[in-house]
Amino acid sequence: MKRIKIYWVGIAVVCLLMAVAAPGQAEVIKLALSLALSGPTSDAGQPYAKGVEDFFRYVNDEKLLGKDTIECTIKDDQYKNDVTKRNFEEFLDMGIPLYLNYSTGSTLALKRDFEEEKIPTIPASFHHGNVEDSNYIFLPIASYSEQYIGLAEYIASNFSGGKAKVALFIHPSAFGRGPVADLEKAIAAGLNIEIVETVEHGTDLDSTATLQRLLSKGVQFVLCQTVQSPVATFLKDAERLGVVAQTFGEAGKITFLGAHYTGGMDLIVLAGSAAENFHWTTSYRLTSVPGVGTDAQLALGKRYGRDDQTANSHNYTNGIMVAQVAFEAIRRCKAKGNPVNRANLTAELNQMNGLNAFYPVTTVGPVTYSPTDRAGVDDLQLYRVQNNGWVAVGGPFRSEYMRKAQ
Repeated sequence: MKRIKIYWVGIAVVCLLMAVAAPGQAEVIKLALSLALSGPTSDAGQPYAKGVEDFFRYVNDEKLLGKDTIECTIKDDQYKNDVTKRNFEEFLDMGIPLYLNYSTGSTLALKRDFEEEKIPTIPASFHHGNVEDSNYIFLPIASYSEQYIGLAEYIASNFSGGKAKVALFIHPSAFGRGPVADLEKAIAAGLNIEIVETVEHGTDLDSTATLQRLLSKGVQFVLCQTVQSPVATFLKDAERLGVVAQTFGEAGKITFLGAHYTGGMDLIVLAGSAAENFHWTTSYRLTSVPGVGTDAQLALGKRYGRDDQTANSHNYTNGIMVAQVAFEAIRRCKAKGNPVNRANLTAELNQMNGLNAFYPVTTVGPVTYSPTDRAGVDDLQLYRVQNNGWVAVGGPFRSEYMRKAQ
């Protein structure tokens, strides 16, 4: 079988790097990632870690840095902030110039540490609060707040029954609560929806009472900000009650929508037919939508022996993409003949805009950073489940009210 070649960074990159590679000792660039391989949110953490691992393996196998290599140490933190902090301190002893973090809680808890160490950090969390009063945290894509407000804008623009009544279904943590205040600011700025109730999900396996209460209040839309498992349970209970809308805004039913970690192929696997018509937004390309990004991701998964569920997971895409951004900053440092250190990598990330924007095949828009903008991909794509698969709804868009809420 003819070997599949993945053009992640452009045909000319290898030649460029080989040309600028300095003679002498090969360099091993040490990076590190702490995330939930077990415990809460590990259903997202595991494919994410595999995406990071596989892309760096690809970089090394294809010699995209010439004779230099990237060695990324990955440790489980079980979604516990104290474990993440211990992992981070151990990573610092390794002399890492860039760090990959995971959760909202640990990113916020370590924000001051990142400032003191002056270490560029790319988290898996898209919480808007991560970048407030920070010089070293770089979000991969638009924040949860921007995703949430973008979904609310879609509701307001496409619901014909007056002011839409919306309930919020959120994770009981900073990760879940973060976008709520920003959505309230957007409503105060004129976004035409009404928040009827905010529900923090717990350990209940049956959401019947919650769903019946929301319906009694006239709720027709539920905006989700959590991970796939509780959303799948909520959807299956709604399907059992016969209240999942099969068309957008169907009267007497509920249309469910969610931000990045609520959706993807993982949700369809967990929720089955109950996921039909779920609306979801992210900045990542999906393997169900044909294109060069799909081809590249599936080829990468096949090359390194990943099962179909992993290879098609948007969290696998997410992991690949943060590794791409880290690699690109390293590549740019080396192309200029500069040492790969914290200061130079931070500078390269801050210069990643305008003509220097980075265009990975894994996202619907370019990665752009600056000293005043640390949300990498500003474009979002709306998807919905149709016939047990994700289809794109319209083209990439940007939230209008996110700017008004700030």
